[in-house]
Amino acid sequence: MSFGSPLLLLSLAVPLAALAAYLWLERRPPRYVVTYPNVSILAQVAGRRRPWRRHLVAALVLLSLTALCTGLARPRVNLARPSERATVVLVVDVSISMNATDVQPSRFGAARDAITRFVDGVPRQIRIGLVSFSDSPVVITPPTTDRQQLRDGIALLTTGFGTAIGDAVARGVELARSATGEVDTAQTDTGQRPPSAVVLLSDGTQTRGLLTPEDGARRAREAGIPVHTIALGTLAGVVTVDRDGIPVTVPVPPDRATLARIAETTGGRTFEATDAERLRAVYEQLGSVVGRERRPRELTVGFVAVGAALLAAATALAGLWAPRLP
Repeated sequence: MSFGSPLLLLSLAVPLAALAAYLWLERRPPRYVVTYPNVSILAQVAGRRRPWRRHLVAALVLLSLTALCTGLARPRVNLARPSERATVVLVVDVSISMNATDVQPSRFGAARDAITRFVDGVPRQIRIGLVSFSDSPVVITPPTTDRQQLRDGIALLTTGFGTAIGDAVARGVELARSATGEVDTAQTDTGQRPPSAVVLLSDGTQTRGLLTPEDGARRAREAGIPVHTIALGTLAGVVTVDRDGIPVTVPVPPDRATLARIAETTGGRTFEATDAERLRAVYEQLGSVVGRERRPRELTVGFVAVGAALLAAATALAGLWAPRLP
C-alpha cells in the first residue's frame, strides 16, 4: 500500500493521543472516596456493571479515528488488470518427442488442448501470438485478438524433427517486441511499457539451432520480456523413430534444468507438467497473470466509509447503554 499524501499520516497521532488519554483516565485513582456501610445494598442500587461495554465504545471510536486519519493520507494499492496493449506469445515445441504418450493422449495432444483453453480463457483484449518450433521457429499466428484465427493456427500444428530452444525464445521475444509497436519507445498511460510475455512449452533438450537457450534468454532479458517456461513430460517418456527402416525406441526426458534457467534469467516463472491435467492447470494459472499491468487504485472513500460506520456504531451503542435519568 502507498499513500498520495504520506505527510498526513502524522494525523494518526490523534487516535494515539486519544488512546493514551483513555488509558490514563482508566488507571487514575478516584478523586473522592465515599464511605458506605452496607455494600450489598450499594451493589443493588448501582446494578450490575459491565465495563466491557465502555471499552467497546472507546475501541470503536479509536478505530474510527484511525480509519479517518488514514483516509486523509489518500491510501492506494496497485491492482493487476488486463492491459489493452498487452501481448503474449505462445512458443510451442513440436519436435517428434511430443508424440510420446507418457502424457495422455500424447504430449502433443495435451499441449494443443491446453493452449486452446488458454486462448479461450484470457481476456479478449490481450493479443496472443503463436510460434511453433522443431529444428527452427515458425510464426503460425502473429499477435492478434482474433481467437478464431488462433484456434485455426493451433489446428495447423504438426510435429517435426529437432529442438531449437534458443532460436525459438529469440523469435518469440522479437515477435512480442514488434507487436507492441517498438516496445522500447511505446508507453502506456501509466508511463510504463506495454506488458508482454513469452510462454515457452518444451519437452526435450536442444539439438538444433543457431542460438543456445542461454543466448535466447539473454535477448529476452535485454528486451525486458519475461519468459515463463513449462517442462512437459516425465523422465520415462520415449518415442519410436525409424532409422534406416529399423524402429528405434529413444528416451525423451524433458530438460527441466535448462527451462528453469531460462525463466530465472528473464524474470519468468517455471513449471513442470507430467500429465494433461497439470498442464491445463499451469496454463490456467499463467492466464491469470500474463498480459496484465498494475495500476494504482485509491482507497480514500473506503477508509472514510469504514470510519463513519464505526463512529455511528459507537454513538448508537453509547446511547443504548448509557444510564438514563428516571
